[in-house]
Amino acid sequence: MSTQTYLAYDYPLLSMFWTMLWFFLWIMWFILLFRIILDIFRDDDLGGWGKAGWLVFVIVLPFLGVFVYLVVRGRHMGSREVAHARAQQEEFDRYIRDTASSGGGSVDELARLSEMRNRGDISEEEFRRAKDLVLGNAGPAAGGGAATGT
Repeated sequence: MSTQTYLAYDYPLLSMFWTMLWFFLWIMWFILLFRIILDIFRDDDLGGWGKAGWLVFVIVLPFLGVFVYLVVRGRHMGSREVAHARAQQEEFDRYIRDTASSGGGSVDELARLSEMRNRGDISEEEFRRAKDLVLGNAGPAAGGGAATGT
């Protein structure tokens, strides 16, 4: 029954900073470990056996494996990361261009219809019908203008 209990005043401020430092170093270690594992799988220069060997080395002997990997292959980790980010950005830009080009005609058509309505070339009802045709939903235009007659 002689267990020692520690209260808040028994844990000095410097010890708290020391504990926080070790905690953040531990978190940084795991971030580095996972980045290296991702880099092993991302590298196209390594074959299957090379990837398996590095992965086993990093998992079985983590500290030695990570440090050896950083010394041997760490120089090109940044360039592989940049190439991966650039490929993702290009894929996203291509998606945006494809999406914008498929709907670009309707935007231009709606702008032209709006200009015609503002000039008074077409009425509000004609604008609504044409807008529904451009957007592809003929539901409200098929009902006529009876609902909006007031």
